Amino acid sequence: MKKLVLAEKPSVGRDISKVLGCVKKNNSYFEGKDYIVTWALGHLVTLAAPEKYKKEFSEWKLETLPMLPQPFKLEVIGSTSKQYSEVKKLLERKDVSEVVIATDAGREGELVARWILDYARCKKPIKRLWISSVTDKAIKDGFNKLVDGHKYDRLYKAAVSRAQADWIVGINGTRALTCKHNASLSMGRVQTPTLGIIANRDDVIRKFESQTFYEIKSEVNGIKVRRVDAKSGQSRINAKSEAEQLLNKIKNKQAIVKSISETDKKTYAKGLYDLTELQRDANRLYGFSAKETLNVMQQLYEKHKVLTYPRTDSKYITDDVVGTLADRVRVCRSSALKDICTSILRQPIRGNKSFVDNSKVGDHHAIIPTEQQPNYSAFVPKEQKIYNLVVKRFLSVLLPPYEYKEISLEVQVENELFRGKGAVEKNIGWKVVYQSDNNMMDDNYDQSNGKEGPSFNSKDNASGMISKQFLANIEQLKKGKSVSLIGTKIDQGKTNPPGYLSEGDLLHEMEKVGLGTVATRSDVIEKIVSNQYVDKMNSKLRITKTGKQLLELVPYKLRSSDLTAKWEKDLEAIAKGNKSEVVFMQEMVAFTKEIVTEIKKDVHQFKHENVSTESCPDCGQKLLIIHSKFGEKLVCRDRNCGYRKNLSKTTNARCPVCKKKLDLVGSGENQTFVCKCGHKEKLTSFNKRKETSNKQMSKREVSKFLDKSSKKEESFNNPFANLMDDFDKK
Repeated sequence: MKKLVLAEKPSVGRDISKVLGCVKKNNSYFEGKDYIVTWALGHLVTLAAPEKYKKEFSEWKLETLPMLPQPFKLEVIGSTSKQYSEVKKLLERKDVSEVVIATDAGREGELVARWILDYARCKKPIKRLWISSVTDKAIKDGFNKLVDGHKYDRLYKAAVSRAQADWIVGINGTRALTCKHNASLSMGRVQTPTLGIIANRDDVIRKFESQTFYEIKSEVNGIKVRRVDAKSGQSRINAKSEAEQLLNKIKNKQAIVKSISETDKKTYAKGLYDLTELQRDANRLYGFSAKETLNVMQQLYEKHKVLTYPRTDSKYITDDVVGTLADRVRVCRSSALKDICTSILRQPIRGNKSFVDNSKVGDHHAIIPTEQQPNYSAFVPKEQKIYNLVVKRFLSVLLPPYEYKEISLEVQVENELFRGKGAVEKNIGWKVVYQSDNNMMDDNYDQSNGKEGPSFNSKDNASGMISKQFLANIEQLKKGKSVSLIGTKIDQGKTNPPGYLSEGDLLHEMEKVGLGTVATRSDVIEKIVSNQYVDKMNSKLRITKTGKQLLELVPYKLRSSDLTAKWEKDLEAIAKGNKSEVVFMQEMVAFTKEIVTEIKKDVHQFKHENVSTESCPDCGQKLLIIHSKFGEKLVCRDRNCGYRKNLSKTTNARCPVCKKKLDLVGSGENQTFVCKCGHKEKLTSFNKRKETSNKQMSKREVSKFLDKSSKKEESFNNPFANLMDDFDKK
């Protein structure tokens, strides 16, 4: 008898097959003496579409809402139905006695496998492979420690509850808004409050009134000081006249050293990465979107096998991983980090509570390097950047703390107090990781949280050595000594509003209030941008007029992050066995009824912001201009009319000037390629040029470009066809 292994993707299936010795290759599986390895393609089975419950649900009408399936049904996804059929045949083979679930070790991975087994009515025993990396060693160790698959039944119930909740809230809310306002509007359990976070920041910036303030600054023996209020400790002065009066009061007067103190201090490395913090740093340093970082991480995890499982919310590792740390350090010995790794390996590596804590690890531990030797030449630049971020953070926690001597100075002149701080570095410690000039990722370690060290230091910037003059200046300062203030002046400043949110900022805010999970937040951000509810300008997110209108039309309870955060906690409680999934779904049904009723009664009107000057030839209403990554088109505002006209298609053909993708505009013989850089070329000329160029492109290839774009356009043109897609990501 054989065991059937179900992986989530073909690439992981191949890796597992190699380890298990399954060398016989078929179209949809590998087979060996003891194992058969097959795979899903992401989800093969999903919750059934509304029309599968009742015929009237196929029509978008307010009267059919809310739709509340009892019970929910499953269906095979059409685009991957062939693979499902192959998996089902394998499940039904008489020589298969057991199923090993080897999908991603998390809530969504559990759902992928269990829905397939449930829909196929498979009753065979199940085991679970639960690993944090896909190296050969990790796979082999994982198969030696397979656990009873039913250990994860609660996780499966939580996953089903999440999917069903998103179905009834998302589909009912979206249909209600769309039908009520005759406009393509979508809402989601996580999407809507996330949009609210961006809108709130925009409002704060819009309402902000800048205030002018003044500070009196000076120097004592080369140490910068500023005047502070003796009671509040604040340095800012609101009135210019007051600042000038204080300046005149102390001008040309001697100061007395009131106190000078030296304190030995140390700071520790920030800790290991979870996905959210890695996405934030990649966005801050390189401008990567959250989705972009996750995709790169997935390649480093699955393809290169050099990093552990990316979708983790933990910054800690467990005790059993400590014994593998030396091997992980050895593979990090690139040319730039070799000396640091060698230094770490000179002594036994021991874990400590700053990064080793079993109680703070859920499904997966922090993101760290695997024991796999990286092939740097195979990395694309983005992979190099992300890999080195993880490696540096990993090495930093294994190094001693950064140590420095903080010097605090207080001087008094005419009863006015001046304060300043300086520092002398004693031991660079973990910061050595971020000081190499030649490492693959040059950046200054972020000290923006105000906890990483002194306000300024005593280093000579050119040499990195301790400034002898600074130390000499300190030695001259004794309590009670008379000193002179040098260069005393008034500095004028203005209060600034908080900045617009970057993706990294938004991820932090979502994490702080409990919106979504590490696995879904990037998809939520992508969705609100692609739906044109949010604009991304210079890497900053700003709500659009459409997005602002949507928030005004959505029921108030769904705008708040509090309710959504509670739902996420409920799902965690279901996974841990602390809440009933039945009770949770009863609450979600009641909420869905409430929001649908509220939308039906709403008296507000939606105003299209993208109205063109052209009228619909079928019904006479003004057409809407729709922009997307697939091109530009005109669409009738009346969804029942359905008229649409393509203005341009974004193709795979490349501009000969700037190499960007070309848009194809016009029709018939007048079809013309147009680029944002200004280049224009008729389709006929394009074909002739490609036929004679060294990079020959046939008419058939051009046709493929257009056909591919057309298919994407067709899918996008129907604003209602894909409203159920990825509701698990909202």
